Amino acid sequence: MIHHISIPAKNPLHVAEVLAELFNGYSAPFPSHPGSYVAFAADKYGTLIEVYPLGTEMIPGEDDKPIQYQNPNTENHFIATHAAISIMLEQSQIDSIAKRENWRCLRCSRGYFDVIEFWVENAVLLELATPELTQQYTTALAPEKLVEYFAGKTSELDP
Repeated sequence: MIHHISIPAKNPLHVAEVLAELFNGYSAPFPSHPGSYVAFAADKYGTLIEVYPLGTEMIPGEDDKPIQYQNPNTENHFIATHAAISIMLEQSQIDSIAKRENWRCLRCSRGYFDVIEFWVENAVLLELATPELTQQYTTALAPEKLVEYFAGKTSELDP
């Protein structure tokens, strides 16, 4: 189970507020890194998304120091990281939020299940699942289904 992820944003405060709205939760400043914010789902799992200023890099601390942050100046706002997140809103509510923000949002098939592609600031992908889509996802990825889908398929790295 994933409890939290982090994403970059041009406007971390605004993005955290919109994500909190999707969660029916709340947002707050993230004290570990100035200018960053957190969107809390306020659920029993402690689900949250940390939103860092675009270009923030996390680097290992030296010796016994924890994570360190640096902010190189970068214009590239696309990343390879994304997350699939179940939320309690219906598709029409998600569409309404995306339209208000002028962010790309569309329902797409992933073959075995559908997701709603919600593009934060039109750059960072969150695959949102309504209660209906969450049921599709968990049914499609049940352990017995995985065996059925991938039986006999191996990685190119396997000997």
